[in-house]
Amino acid sequence: MNVEEILATLIAFPSVVGTPNGAIVDWIRNYCQAAGAEVTVLPGPEGDRSNLFVTIGPREGRGYIISGHLDVVPAGEPEWSSDPFVLRREDGRLYGRGATDMKGFLACALAALPGLAAMNLRQPIHFAFSYDEEAGCRGVPHLLAALPGLCERPLGAIVGEPSRMQPVRAHKGKAAARLEVIGRSGHSSRPDLGLNAVHAMAGVITYAVAYGQSLADGPLDQDFEPPYSSLQVGVIAGGQAVNIIAGH
Repeated sequence: MNVEEILATLIAFPSVVGTPNGAIVDWIRNYCQAAGAEVTVLPGPEGDRSNLFVTIGPREGRGYIISGHLDVVPAGEPEWSSDPFVLRREDGRLYGRGATDMKGFLACALAALPGLAAMNLRQPIHFAFSYDEEAGCRGVPHLLAALPGLCERPLGAIVGEPSRMQPVRAHKGKAAARLEVIGRSGHSSRPDLGLNAVHAMAGVITYAVAYGQSLADGPLDQDFEPPYSSLQVGVIAGGQAVNIIAGH
């Protein structure tokens, strides 16, 4: 199969984030095994989704990992003019859900696999394909936990996320936090007997916004855009009703 045929096959498996991915995992496993690669399927705790780890060449020795994810975001946009899960070629471009992010890269890696497997490699090449990357990389922790039993410490990893063919050596990373304020409920007519958690959280949010704005002063790294760290409040929830002092 050539790379376009492989891509068409991969796109035909919806593998939408948060849904079972057994069909695409089985197809890739069979394809890789037929080419002579060693394949390990790593089921996640959800029970209906799995990571895949493939080794080409010797299992011993330190090699490189080719990393990607199997899932795609839902294809709910009204702008689709054709079935998003059927690959379409138009004006020299290929269209389909995941064609860029990131089944296109998976197809390139898989198309190269038979040639790599036929070589007498002195160091291994590994494929590490995870699930639910589009939902906070939920599959990756389980894959990382299994890694020491699957290969020696890798020399490095190439992550095939779309970057307009420009090498990307790093990203800022991410830290997320969930903050809770516990107050004391009561009727809104007697605020003196309660403790409003929403009001208290408002102070926390005000501080967070001001702190986020101050990050623009540095430290700075011009390799990133914007060149400074950022902070935002993404979700707010609290209270039960307009006439009840918010206790949470």
